[in-house]
Amino acid sequence: MIIKKKISKEFFDDVASRKKNFEVRLADWECKPGDTLILEEWDPETKSYTGRRIERKAKYVVKTKELKFFKKEEIDKFGFQVIGLDSEPEFKAD
Repeated sequence: MIIKKKISKEFFDDVASRKKNFEVRLADWECKPGDTLILEEWDPETKSYTGRRIERKAKYVVKTKELKFFKKEEIDKFGFQVIGLDSEPEFKAD
């Protein structure tokens, strides 16, 4: 499936250069591994698209309501952090 979404100017270059290899989005739409995201740069000051766009495939999707690792009080106190990982894993034997 092809899905078009806005991406803020402040994040566009990092996604384009692959420095930022994750997206945090409200889960009010369906996305699954293999879907293609077309991220269109959005300028919040002019409230318009800039004309630049990036295509990326979704590799992994997790929805936070499905996570049962944390207590509600902990989530309310600390929130979540999303961590991007290298695409080149290093395997080390113990």
